[in-house]
This record gives sequence, structure tokens and C-alpha cells, in this order.
Amino acid sequence: MITAGGTAVVVAVLGLGEAGSRIAADLAAAGAVVRGFDPLVPASSAAAGITECSGDADACRGASLVLSLTCAHEAEDALASALPGIGGSAIYADLNTASSQLKARLAERAGEAGIAFADVALMSPVPGHGLGTPMLACGPAADRFARIVGPLGGTVEVLPGPPGTAAARKLVRSVFYKGLAAAVTEAIRAARAAGCEDWLRENISRELSSASAATVDRLEQGSVRHARRRADEMNAAAELLTDLGIPPRVATASAQWLEQLMTERAADPAG
Repeated sequence: MITAGGTAVVVAVLGLGEAGSRIAADLAAAGAVVRGFDPLVPASSAAAGITECSGDADACRGASLVLSLTCAHEAEDALASALPGIGGSAIYADLNTASSQLKARLAERAGEAGIAFADVALMSPVPGHGLGTPMLACGPAADRFARIVGPLGGTVEVLPGPPGTAAARKLVRSVFYKGLAAAVTEAIRAARAAGCEDWLRENISRELSSASAATVDRLEQGSVRHARRRADEMNAAAELLTDLGIPPRVATASAQWLEQLMTERAADPAG
């Protein structure tokens, strides 16, 4: 990408792991000047076209956009290390999967240093998508972030609201996707122990392929209407898994949720 002044946009990428290296490579391929740093991954081995830097602050020097792709527990340290090298007109975008509270703290810290901040949530796995991974962005610099990465190949939906808004959307979605993965894993292990793994795999695949908007309503409303019977069913499932030697974490949690729904419905005069 060439700016109005005829120079390539400079992007600093902090963290060159699986996600960071792929996004950095796509940025470089799109014409950006990419400066990268990762204490564990040399830029030269991460992807072609990345200028290797000596530290976070060094990577940020001259950059108009800084992308933090470290990990949540390193996000605050990465920002603190980067700040001495960030120019006042640059944007700092945190792309780590983190809590809304952490994103708000990062925004406050950046704001105190006079740096515009964007909370960015990556909404699908980066491998296979790279910079084209769908993103949600919010915060003071969200619009500017979208204007920079869009022409480079990014797909960004800007959300209203303070930093943490994008993170919250990703995390509530993660409850479903990661929860579904946990349920599938537990069920498959139980089926394997019970000698019916192939049957269950086919059954799950059939249910997922036929899912629709009506499925969501059925799952939610049916759980409320039939909470008592389903709680008994999941307690029985937990007993079976225990007998099979499979820890019934999802089964037990499901039973507890259904018992809560049953209690709530009994306490609701309209229920």
C-alpha cells in the first residue's frame, strides 16, 4: 500500500508466532514495510519481507500502525516495551484474545502516552486466512485501523463502543464454539470407550449439517421447557461417563445449567 505521499505504509508486528508471522507476510506481500520483533522467533525465519528488529520499541520506530500479536498474558508488557518507540501519530492495535478489562487497561495506558488505541478481535483462525481473517475493531483508532488494513487486504467491521467491545463479542462467541468443541471431544471419548464412536461421529455430523436459525431457538427454549427431564438425563450421562473412565466435565456442567434453569422457571410466576 502506498500512502498519499508516495511512501509505503510502515507496520510494526509484535509477536511472530503462527498468527503474527502469517499476517506480517501478507502485509509485506501487499506492499507494506513490515518491521517485526519476537524474542523467540527471528523475523527472517517467520516470513520473507520482514525487517528484523532488536526489540518492541525498535520495531515501532517509524511505524504508523503497530499490531500486537503476542498473547494475552504478555500484552501489557508488550505495550510497555513498545511505547518508547511509538510516534505520536501512530495507532496501537491489540489483536490478542483477551478480556474486555485487559483491553480497557491497554487503551488507558496507550491514551496516557498519547497513542490512539484499537481493540481488534480476530474472528476465525488465522491459518488459511492471514490478513483476510475477519476482524471486529472498536475504540478510538478503530476507523483509522480499518482504513489502513482494508486496502492491504484486511476485512474489518468497526463496532461502536469503547475498547473491550470487540473482545466481549469474540468471547461470548467463544463460549459456544469452544464449548461445542469441548462437548464433541467429551462425547467422542465416551463413545469410543462405549464402542460406538463411528455411530456418534455420523450422528453429530448429521445434526451439525442440518442446523439452522430454528436450531438455536430449539436448543435454548427446549432447555427451559424440559429442564427437569434433561437435568436427569445429563446426570445419568455423567454417571455413565464416570463408569467408562471419562471425566464428565461437560455433562456435569450441562446438568448444573439445566438445574439452574429449572429453579429459575419455578421462581418465575409467569413461567
